[in-house]
Amino acid sequence: MNDHPSELRERLIALTRDLVLIPGTEERPEDLRRAMEWLGNHLEGIPGLRVTHHESHGVPSLVAMPEGCAKPDVLMCGHIDVVHHADPAVYRSTVSEGRIVGPGSGDMKGNVAIMLELLRAVQERVPGAPLALAVTGDEERGGEHGTRALFDEFGLECSLAIVPDGGSIDEIVVEEKGILHVELRSTGVSCHSARPWLGRNALEQIVRSVDALRLAFPPGDDAGHWYGTCSLTRLDAPNRSFNRVPAHARATLDIRFPAPATVEEMMERVRGSVVDGVDVELVVGAEPSVLSPDPAFLRVCGETLGRPLVSLREHGGSDARFIANRGIPVLMTRPECGRLHAPDEWIEIDSMLVFYQIYERYLLERFAGLDVFDGQGVTFDNLSLTRPPPRRC
Repeated sequence: MNDHPSELRERLIALTRDLVLIPGTEERPEDLRRAMEWLGNHLEGIPGLRVTHHESHGVPSLVAMPEGCAKPDVLMCGHIDVVHHADPAVYRSTVSEGRIVGPGSGDMKGNVAIMLELLRAVQERVPGAPLALAVTGDEERGGEHGTRALFDEFGLECSLAIVPDGGSIDEIVVEEKGILHVELRSTGVSCHSARPWLGRNALEQIVRSVDALRLAFPPGDDAGHWYGTCSLTRLDAPNRSFNRVPAHARATLDIRFPAPATVEEMMERVRGSVVDGVDVELVVGAEPSVLSPDPAFLRVCGETLGRPLVSLREHGGSDARFIANRGIPVLMTRPECGRLHAPDEWIEIDSMLVFYQIYERYLLERFAGLDVFDGQGVTFDNLSLTRPPPRRC
């Protein structure tokens, strides 16, 4: 049956606010597990679904898919971890001016609530539809033990993925930059700072290397800043004295780069830029991604919104890279949201409903062409779908 918009609105608000109350972060692993269990309990109430819990290096995740389904056609992907706030009292929410306001509401607990309801609705209308949901707990710290592990270690597969972690209701992400997180370490010779000729300043070696890297990643003239960038994010030495030349120092760098450059090429540039005596360690390396959105989805968006989507190239990264780099098309839009990672992060409720409507229509249209249905017609908005006989996922 079709949901009444007001009932759907209230469910999405309630689910999102319940999730915001659970401060699942790397620093609060028990709360992260509690959030995953909360989500699993909701999913287990949907008839015909199998919910599987996984864990890799202490990071929890789950996958919900139809019974008997080995490879879903469409996989919706989300995460319930959020950035850390020291004061647990901030993990509360309010509804104000048409928005749910609270940490993690937009990135991406509101989106997880929408995908939960999409999975419920599609399975009710199309029992056995090859639609699955994967939710992980470490996107904010790289996704290595969440989405990557689900595909590489636990054998998850799909034909198309939905990752609502970028873009907007009017914008669809078509590319994401690659990521390097690099640590520079230097060892020198300590001495009294009044006699610097007696030592070798490890901190100065790091600073010279950072200056050289700035020259190796010059700003481009692209108005959209679609070029490689290198940001110094941390610089320190164990020295706590004004009059002592430090013998050790380190720095961390965040480097972003577009295709067709590769992690290997960027690391060669870094190693070729630092001064002698500075060691380079790759902490995180992620290739740039091309997401290849489905033209049918673009059409549904245009018909629903009354205007075409705008293509967007994202400077940040997401778990979509683990999927797109396997050659799987990825759809990435999301509701309107803002103040991401701040205590007053928000997600707009009306755009949550529009997002739901777009994806529900797209999924029903997509599954109308698959041999998985019960032979009965269904009407959604003004769309009539006649379904062929059922087949297992």
